[in-house]
Amino acid sequence: MVRLMDCDPWKLSQSGRRKQDYGPKVNFRKQKLKMAGFQGLPSFSREVVRRMGLYPGLESFQPVEQCNLDYSPERGSAIDPHLDDSWLWGERLVSLNLLSPTVMSMCQEAPGSLLLCLAPSADPEAFRDSVIAPSRSVLCQEVEVAIPVPRRSLLVLTGAARHQWTHAIHRRHIEARRICATFRELSAEFRPGGRQQELGKELLQIALSFQGRPV
Repeated sequence: MVRLMDCDPWKLSQSGRRKQDYGPKVNFRKQKLKMAGFQGLPSFSREVVRRMGLYPGLESFQPVEQCNLDYSPERGSAIDPHLDDSWLWGERLVSLNLLSPTVMSMCQEAPGSLLLCLAPSADPEAFRDSVIAPSRSVLCQEVEVAIPVPRRSLLVLTGAARHQWTHAIHRRHIEARRICATFRELSAEFRPGGRQQELGKELLQIALSFQGRPV
């Protein structure tokens, strides 16, 4: 998959990263988007998206955008603590971690709680048949939670982790080349029943044609 990514050009991004975007061009501040040049997700992601749907909680996940980020220790790559947009992008952010392990740092400055649970296996069939350890809520304030992200793992941010906790990758946690492919779904405004449902339908049809090149 990375070999196929490397067949297309990478653009320099902030904080020592390189990126490839497969999605509409968006001005989040003005809440406007342009579809010029958007031809869908890349063909090599079709099977990845299909396999995502095997996992509980991702059965209805339909990505409309894919962003590949290339991290390198030689470039001092990192990403600052941030929350992803919620005007266009929906509830779940799904990231596939490739080439090397890293650590995602989740931060919350205001008092809150973190729900902890343990999944027994990375295999969706084993996940479905196994007993999951009980979840528990932990009170916290001004805390940073370090989440190990193994090579070839899938990470889903949803709920409080999506909307209340910022996420970041520190430079010290990039020890070798790392590729992160993040998939985003549409928000309620662009889904059926939303104010811009027709535009959302068009975006999704293009995205899931899997004919895209980086824009």
